[in-house]
Amino acid sequence: MAKFKFKLPDIGEGIAEAEIVAWHVKVGDEVEEDQGIADMMTDKATVEMESPVAGKIVELNGEEGEMLAIGSVLAVIETDEIPDEEEEEPSAAAARLSEERAREKAEEKVVESVKAQSEEQSDEPEPAPEPAPEPAPQPAQEAKADHKVLASPAVRKRAADLGIDLADVTPHGDRVRHSDLDQYLTYNAGYHAPGRSAKREDETVKVIGLRRRIAENMAASKRHIPHFTYVEEIDVTELEDMRGDLNADRGDRPKLTVLPFIIAAICKTLPDFPMINATYDDEGGVVTRHGAVHLGMATQTDTGLIVPVIRDAQDKNVWQLANEINRLAEAARTGKAKSEELSGGTLTITSLGPLGGIATTPVINRPEVAIIGPNKIVERPAIADGELVIAKQMNLSISCDHRVVDGYDAASYVQALKKVLETPVLILAD
Repeated sequence: MAKFKFKLPDIGEGIAEAEIVAWHVKVGDEVEEDQGIADMMTDKATVEMESPVAGKIVELNGEEGEMLAIGSVLAVIETDEIPDEEEEEPSAAAARLSEERAREKAEEKVVESVKAQSEEQSDEPEPAPEPAPEPAPQPAQEAKADHKVLASPAVRKRAADLGIDLADVTPHGDRVRHSDLDQYLTYNAGYHAPGRSAKREDETVKVIGLRRRIAENMAASKRHIPHFTYVEEIDVTELEDMRGDLNADRGDRPKLTVLPFIIAAICKTLPDFPMINATYDDEGGVVTRHGAVHLGMATQTDTGLIVPVIRDAQDKNVWQLANEINRLAEAARTGKAKSEELSGGTLTITSLGPLGGIATTPVINRPEVAIIGPNKIVERPAIADGELVIAKQMNLSISCDHRVVDGYDAASYVQALKKVLETPVLILAD
């Protein structure tokens, strides 16, 4: 038997190190060739490392959450595939071949840190952070669903530890999440897990992978950027009427949410406000005002917040934007978004959809200088031509980098955006 040292291959241009997000094997396990042994994270992509040889795991280097340099030994595998006389170090040819194969596999397979089962997304994706839902009572026993309950491995494990049948839990979305388990426990006071009290135990969760990167990025944004937020109320009654008319005659095109219209309006008003569609290199002291609108859209996934980018959004109509929103949201949630689709944004929109609340104070996606957050649409009494009417109103928030954008400019831009959204025919005009 020979000991093969599987080194972390070059898994992306310019990548010097990667984080160990998850081990799929332990010392002593037998592995097959091409079997996944670990998930490694670089920037925003999680790559599954597959064993280039069959054999027995005799050593694993590093714990989950640790950083490992490219070229470092990830695992040592005892195998018959390398000559015995070179037990400690495989031949140069064998090592080179194995690294090339590992690199090819890494480039081909980008996956989520948590490989949750996925189902077809709804025709109205909400690319936004999804906070915990407002508590709503649940019955202790509900009719079990005929289809398989969707949940991440972490949620399944927690439910199993608590002795909860996931079919008894009502999900607020496409799958059962931790917040749904919390709600189930809250409204089933008589519930007792086997061998446990009803009181929930403390949990210690290591912050690694995408969650750690989100934490680092958000902290850096708040630390470096002096934020200010401006909120305006917008009457979207006519916009909603137009959206309904277009959806009624859409044929095989995707159902339109309000998001494509907001994005189209943003693109239409930005040329007069170049300071909004900009990035700031604070180390170099340079602001770049971008001509094209590469719009990032904050998308909630099971592993955390990801921001895929709609390239050249200014050149797309509402139908094309709807298609791109659906495509990118699906790619982000299933871990299939390409690296070029997760970088290079010039402005970000974060929509909470029906969970949007009254107002938001979104955090800027550095090095961008602004982020726009439309809130939920609600019916409110309003005065029109001296008469009391019921209008569909939506508050819209914008956070800006005060080093680059003045309050007057931000307010002026939102007023221009308000005019277009309240006169939606302007969105479709050339």
